[in-house]
Amino acid sequence: MKTRLLSLLCALTLLLGAVPSAAALEGESQRAAAVLASLGLIAAVPPAEDLAAPASRLQSAELLTRLSGVSAAQRKGGFLEYAASRGWFAEAEEPEEAVSSSEFCAALLRQLGYEGFTDAAAGLFARRIALTTRDYGEVLTLGDLYQLVRDSLTFPDREGIPAARRLAEAGLCTQDQVQALFPQELTARQAADRHMAAVFRLDVYYSEKAYRQNRNSAGGSGFFISADGLAVTNSHTIEGAVRATANLVTGECFEVEEVLYYDTAADLALLRISRTTRDRETTVPFFSFLELAEEPALRQGDQVYTLGAPLGLTLAVSDGVVSAVDHKVEGYAFPCVINTADISHGNSGGVLMNVYGHAVGVTTGAYSAGNNLYISVPLTPILEADWSAGGVPLAQAAAKS
Repeated sequence: MKTRLLSLLCALTLLLGAVPSAAALEGESQRAAAVLASLGLIAAVPPAEDLAAPASRLQSAELLTRLSGVSAAQRKGGFLEYAASRGWFAEAEEPEEAVSSSEFCAALLRQLGYEGFTDAAAGLFARRIALTTRDYGEVLTLGDLYQLVRDSLTFPDREGIPAARRLAEAGLCTQDQVQALFPQELTARQAADRHMAAVFRLDVYYSEKAYRQNRNSAGGSGFFISADGLAVTNSHTIEGAVRATANLVTGECFEVEEVLYYDTAADLALLRISRTTRDRETTVPFFSFLELAEEPALRQGDQVYTLGAPLGLTLAVSDGVVSAVDHKVEGYAFPCVINTADISHGNSGGVLMNVYGHAVGVTTGAYSAGNNLYISVPLTPILEADWSAGGVPLAQAAAKS
């Protein structure tokens, strides 16, 4: 009973801590407005009361048009008429009417050249690909609008070019202004904002009955390394499993289709995740994914981040430093990385990331007798593996010896 109560209290604490205060959101809106004003996308930072008011469809269309780098001379008609001519908005819509978050996300995605979503699910699509970093309400405030557009400045369109660089190419801002939006080293917040969509909670089922009843037998974490659904986790997280599912930051659930690589000595497994949700209602065109650092070149004292699902409660980020590299750990075939970025049960299979946003290891465990001595296994076996022969069913690869 005490254990259950403690778990509930932990979950409540995490949930409450994830809810931004009104003051925090107001300050974030002002910071976003300042970035847009510096780039000439808006005239000035509005007062706080204006930022809290609903954003109109006309304001949204104007921002999208300016974001595309189109000058007044190139644009024919008003902003909404131009946005409608490009297929971003419907021209018949009322210009001063409040814009919904799904409507604006759909318009923003179209402006960036993305397809494969419905207007109603555009917000979910944007969250899945990390274009948006949090869930917005039904109606966007002006501050929300500014935050969405600020975040989209560094997001690549379907040609791989971020909007900020297009603005610089059009002469609408300077290269120095653009460079300031692309820090070489990410903060913990930036790492979470940009890459949490590529991480998932892994629910494991030891029997078909447990799967049908949606009662997971164990759990861990994992992360995508390709847009078409290749994902990495620990081999020990799927040991004995007959089924497993990947649960994204959006709340969507996808089944593990097969195991392409499985090595208990390296404690690594390479999975293929289905692009159709478990309820069979949605098929996604691609997943957000992490790049692998082919030469991690980690040194003692380097800043690192972990992304995963501690205790299976929610996806979370932690930060720390590398304590030791090439460290021999009993039971592992390859030298491991010891670091101080906190992990808990449930983080197994999550990503150890460097400050450049690249995966440098897989979080796997800790020294129980030590303080802040967390173990990550290297990705070398995955990088060197040949899985061209195809995979095997989960139950076959993960059968207990």
